[in-house]
Amino acid sequence: MSDATGNAGELLRRWRQRRALSQLALASEAEISQRHLSFLESGRSRPSRDMVLHLSERLEIPLRERNLILTAAGHAPHYPHRGPDAPEFSAVRGMIDRVLHGHLPHPALAVDRRWTLISANPAARKLMAGAAPHLLEGKVNVLRLSLHPEGLAPRILNLPEWRAHLLARLKHDIRQSADAVLAALHDEIAAFPCPASTTPPASDPEREGRIAVPLRLRSGAGPLSFLSTTTVFGTATEVTLSEVTIEAFLPADDRTARAMTQAAEG
Repeated sequence: MSDATGNAGELLRRWRQRRALSQLALASEAEISQRHLSFLESGRSRPSRDMVLHLSERLEIPLRERNLILTAAGHAPHYPHRGPDAPEFSAVRGMIDRVLHGHLPHPALAVDRRWTLISANPAARKLMAGAAPHLLEGKVNVLRLSLHPEGLAPRILNLPEWRAHLLARLKHDIRQSADAVLAALHDEIAAFPCPASTTPPASDPEREGRIAVPLRLRSGAGPLSFLSTTTVFGTATEVTLSEVTIEAFLPADDRTARAMTQAAEG
């Protein structure tokens, strides 16, 4: 939605509709009159800075988009924005790297709002090894790397299941952010080939009692099975940091735990 044009009222209306809220519902939650909200959305009234922030909080609008609405309303951006390569961001990069290092010997990586790789610990780098060079050059997109036929896809033992999981997460991100780039990424990776013959049957005993979708990888040490966890900086007030996600992959069984420990020691 960063590329959308229009005044602040139009942008607020689009976010309200994206959240599937009526004017009455949002006005009630924001503790303002429906008439006032209607005037704001129609452009008959210009929202104050505090009102933009107030409604943005209720609509759970990303910080980047809140700045956009503030600018459209004639106000200065409220949330600082520094790119991940900016000198001011170096302390945050160090913090992210420490979090990733803390997950060793298990893989962990940090991505931005569009799943572009920011940093990865050595265990994650080892799992990426063997992918086609063009997938590991420049800005590496983790989803493309994972599902591309020249990436990790040939090594994923439960590719259809893992692919469905990643596409569902990406659809959720698109609903939350209204990001056209993510929508294009979804169409791209959804078109990657996926052999249906590898899909486990519904009665597969390995799936019984499962509490999460694992990532199962072929490796020189035998099959590895991981459960992924997601961490975000919940109190972030800076745009870039608010969009950072840390993906960690923890062993789903003892065999994988032993293999990762042995790999780290080796």
